[in-house]
Amino acid sequence: MVEGRRDFFTYRDLAVKDASSGQMRAQLTKAKTGMTEPTGWHYHVCENQFVYVLNGWVELEFEGSAMLRLGPGDTVYIPGGLKHNELRTSDDLEILEISTPARSARSLRPARRG
Repeated sequence: MVEGRRDFFTYRDLAVKDASSGQMRAQLTKAKTGMTEPTGWHYHVCENQFVYVLNGWVELEFEGSAMLRLGPGDTVYIPGGLKHNELRTSDDLEILEISTPARSARSLRPARRG
């Protein structure tokens, strides 16, 4: 596990980028402590994201939708460009995140609400 774009998480690259010739990225994300401040509205510059909750919980909101609380075994599909906001997590959150393509999935852009 290594540091990454958010200081309250650690990350493990699952080496799918090279195996898929850059078509896909997969990573394990673990909370260091529960996130209590929202990330703010943003979107990812990618085609798709898929999130599978392994442990703990995360609360998310998506533009135009109600808040979701995901727990172990829950999944969410996030099309690229969809504005969303991570609100809170448990101290023991672990998620598997898959994005396509690999090269652009890590870019975050601020999004204006509304």
